[in-house]
Amino acid sequence: MKEEIFSRENEIEGAGTVRDDIVKAVRASMPADGPLESTAELFKVFGDPTRAKIICALNISELCVCDISELLGMTVSAISHQLRILKQARLVRSRRDGRTIYYKLDDEHVSQMFNTAFEHISEEQR
Repeated sequence: MKEEIFSRENEIEGAGTVRDDIVKAVRASMPADGPLESTAELFKVFGDPTRAKIICALNISELCVCDISELLGMTVSAISHQLRILKQARLVRSRRDGRTIYYKLDDEHVSQMFNTAFEHISEEQR
């Protein structure tokens, strides 16, 4: 009778029996909520189509706001707003050359994340 009660307590309706040892091991390996929330926020920044286009363009070449504006057919103001968000998320960095500010991806990790996501999407469409 005791085993039957334990078995029912460890079953999730429609999903089978909980594997306590696996759950315990995974729980011990998972990072704290803070870094996971930061990761989710990073993916939100990636989740905007305009920002994805900007990241794609900067993955190819360093560009100024005017270049990106022309490339995407958007106003300089709109591009500047998106670049500010990308910069705050540490996905892009800037450098000044005289009066012009050029943007590029912050580091190789950003390029890798974008390329990996793009490859994944391309696989789904085959």
